[in-house]
Amino acid sequence: MSRPPFEPVSDRDIRIVSAQLGRQARDVVGIPARCACGAPTVVATAPRLADGTPFPTFYYLSHPAATAAMSFLEAAQLMVECNELLADDAEVAAHYAAAHRDYLADRESFGVVPELAGISAGGMPTRVKCLHALVAHALSAGPGANPMGDLALERSSWSPDVCQCPDYGVDAPGGDGSAADEHADDGSGAA
Repeated sequence: MSRPPFEPVSDRDIRIVSAQLGRQARDVVGIPARCACGAPTVVATAPRLADGTPFPTFYYLSHPAATAAMSFLEAAQLMVECNELLADDAEVAAHYAAAHRDYLADRESFGVVPELAGISAGGMPTRVKCLHALVAHALSAGPGANPMGDLALERSSWSPDVCQCPDYGVDAPGGDGSAADEHADDGSGAA
């Protein structure tokens, strides 16, 4: 089984993700999606944490503006609409079930955890219960991979193509010179 192609994780990535989460990032195995400025947007987390805890959410949305946008859509009842769509459209339901299988395969490429057998994220394969997880999958696997994640991205005020990153305050002298370094240094909110 091949592993999803993730960019390498740098110490700077871990500092940014930790700032995004408000706690130390744990067991990050990849950065499958980034902001236009280069900061992590989605992290891939090991299916079993270092302390032995099973962790089903392989693709985790970490970007603050993206998570806020998904919370807004959840409050606006988009999940109700998504669940109705799943119930009424067999083609969408089949595509969503395929997204579930792909999610499991991606996670299992980093380790099989028996306690997580058949469990993916976001309510897949039969319902929608967390837009954050579904958008994280859609951003990581690309357009067309998760129909409910794609729908949420279409309805969202947030876009992965427009930087809305705060100054994470993680850059030390000798940063890596990326656009995210420039953005974080100028504090302007734009890349």
